[in-house]
Amino acid sequence: MHLDPYLLRLGPLGIRWYGVFMAISMAIGIRYFVRRGRQAGVDEDTLYNMALLSILAGVAGARLVYVLTNWHYFQLHPAQILQIEQGGLAIHGAIVGGVAIGMWYAWIRRLPFWALVDGMVPGICVGVFLVRIGNIFNGEILGHAAVLLGGHRQPAQVYEMVFALILWAVYWRQLRRDPADGVPFWTFMLGYSILRFMSEAFRDNPQYGMHYTNHYLGIGFATLEQWFTPLILALTLWALAWRRGVDRHTFTEGPRWSPGPAGMAAVPQGSGEGA
Repeated sequence: MHLDPYLLRLGPLGIRWYGVFMAISMAIGIRYFVRRGRQAGVDEDTLYNMALLSILAGVAGARLVYVLTNWHYFQLHPAQILQIEQGGLAIHGAIVGGVAIGMWYAWIRRLPFWALVDGMVPGICVGVFLVRIGNIFNGEILGHAAVLLGGHRQPAQVYEMVFALILWAVYWRQLRRDPADGVPFWTFMLGYSILRFMSEAFRDNPQYGMHYTNHYLGIGFATLEQWFTPLILALTLWALAWRRGVDRHTFTEGPRWSPGPAGMAAVPQGSGEGA
């Protein structure tokens, strides 16, 4: 079944479903990020500035990674590199770009970085869920054809939507346990890396090094994402162990992340962060 990728057409211009879902996910993500930041005592103007910078850097990082991993196509079609409204964003690039610029902004404004980065997780989960719907409208992220499914393709987009809901539930459940700052973010990264490795098996993506496809089950190995997963998992496990070893709320962890006048007022140790 073919779906029209456009919500609205106005002559040569058009509004794609992909862009609409991305905009909605950004709005929801900002809402939860600001809520988390206010709990940490950061003023709203500072939070909105950080959110805007992180979103711009995230989109740039996501597109950069996607273009680099599909360079065999974009070197022949360079004019399409900036056409992000048609899809083509890599979530790991978005996370690296958004978190990196957030770290820089927190550094110069002396903000409680790890408390704030935890507040990015809901937006990422919502983004994965809604943007995958946009991928369906665009006819992207197609799965392997499976004899088990009567020759139809694996619904890889739907699998990742379910994974996003699982990670969302884990995040809010973990917040109720009042973990150390940074633990929810790295827990998300751990879970997403594992689930993404699984979902890559269903995607009909280019394979590198090891070329294996089970046509009956509709799975294959190994994509570029799968090759990088062990490295990502190693980093994530190390970071998660590190954050679990610090005080529960590290607003005064050290000179790098100590909040200053632009950051937050004094917050009692162990203050609640309910869902």
